Amino acid sequence: MHTIAAKAVTFGEAATPEYREYCQQVLKNAKQLADELMKRGFKLVTNGTDNHMIVADVKTSFDLDGNEVETVLDKIGLTLNKNVIPDDPLPPFKPSGIRLGTPAITTRGLKEKDMEQVAEWMMQAIKGRNNDKLLSKLSNEVKEFALTFPLPSDKNNE
Repeated sequence: MHTIAAKAVTFGEAATPEYREYCQQVLKNAKQLADELMKRGFKLVTNGTDNHMIVADVKTSFDLDGNEVETVLDKIGLTLNKNVIPDDPLPPFKPSGIRLGTPAITTRGLKEKDMEQVAEWMMQAIKGRNNDKLLSKLSNEVKEFALTFPLPSDKNNE
C-alpha cells in the first residue's frame, strides 16, 4: 500500500507547474555546466548533454582516471562518481570517466550563472590536485558558496 501512496504523491507533484519549472532548470543547468566544462578542456562522452547528466572522459582530458578525479573533487566538497565510458580501456574500479548531474544543485537554487563557478572549481582542483594548500582554499570557497544556498529542509525553517 505504501508504494501506491508514494506513487500517488509523486504523480501529484509531477503534475504541478513548479515541478515543470524545476525540471526545466535542471536541464538548463546541465547544458550550461557541460558547456563550461568543455571550455575548460573536459572531453564529454556525448559532446554536451540533453538531460540532467554529464559523463566526461577524464583519461583523455587530463590523463587521470575517474577514481583520482572523484577523490580530489571530494576533497573540495564537490560530489560526483567515477564512471566507465564507452569502450573504456581501464577496469571498472579505476574507470576513465566521471559522471555528474545537476538535480541536487538545482534543488539548492543554483542557476546557469553558477555553473561557470562550479566548472572552474573542478578545473582548479584537478590541476592543483597535489597542492594541499590550494585544495584547502577551494574547499573553503565551496563551503562558503554552498551556505548561500540553503538545503530544502532549511528553507521551511526560515
